[in-house]
Amino acid sequence: MNKLLICFSSILLFLLSSSLFIVKEGERGIVLQFGKVLRNKDQKTLVYDPGLHFKIPFLESVKMLDARIHTMDNQADRFVTKEKKDLIVDSYIKWRISDFSRYYLATGNGDIFQAEVLLKRKFSDRLRSEIGCLNVKEIVTDSRGRLTTDVLQSLNKGTVNLTNSSKMNVNSMNALGIEVVDVRIKQINLPTEVSEAIYNRMRAEREAVARSQRSQGQEKAEKLRAMADYKVSMILAKAKKEALILKGQGEAKVAKLFSDNLKKDSSFYLFVRSLHAYENSFKNNNNLILISSDNKFFQYMNQIISNQK
Repeated sequence: MNKLLICFSSILLFLLSSSLFIVKEGERGIVLQFGKVLRNKDQKTLVYDPGLHFKIPFLESVKMLDARIHTMDNQADRFVTKEKKDLIVDSYIKWRISDFSRYYLATGNGDIFQAEVLLKRKFSDRLRSEIGCLNVKEIVTDSRGRLTTDVLQSLNKGTVNLTNSSKMNVNSMNALGIEVVDVRIKQINLPTEVSEAIYNRMRAEREAVARSQRSQGQEKAEKLRAMADYKVSMILAKAKKEALILKGQGEAKVAKLFSDNLKKDSSFYLFVRSLHAYENSFKNNNNLILISSDNKFFQYMNQIISNQK
């Protein structure tokens, strides 16, 4: 009797443990019955939130799906702009599961790797289409936010407008049970060969500007030097003119003084003039003057000699 009770209790505990399952935080659970997703009366997928739940043992199985937001980094790829110029665009996507049943069926039993492969393919196509409608300036400046917004909307809503709103757009990520939360462009670069050509052109332009500025500076320096030389010449000429005027005025005053003195005492004036003449004539001991002794030049000297005798 005891063995039967223990066996029955063991079977009951086993059935109870098989019918219980726990959904962890950040996950959602869907129940499969004979490989098909279990639905309610309204044909909506039964999605189990975090907590303890029950299922029918052996007939039903539980598939746990990650309900958190995933970040998918895309490898930098080459895109062509409206101007037929190549750009290297590095980006990432944030996504999450919006319809667990559709996601499970579309991705092969809820494989995240398969989901990201499909998402990356559609994202690359949409980003390539949007970049192809913009030029480089629009992409790297004010249209960058609009670019990611348009890509995000086209991924979630699809590219074909259906007249029947009840139908799912097969070109949207909703058809895979995925919602794209955010699209961001991390970096935009030019290809290496294009960058080198642009840098060389920029360097040539800067060198041309530098040469132009240096030549303009030299031209201004020459003008300044010429102006300075002109001003110096004008100042020297003016000073020389003023010096000559002052000298002339001085000589005129001297001549006037001599003239006034001559009028007052002509003999004394002639005597002083003779002394100056003697002084200027005999400055150097080597001077030799050949002149007659009775010449008027020596009249004052002859008078002195006659007085001494």
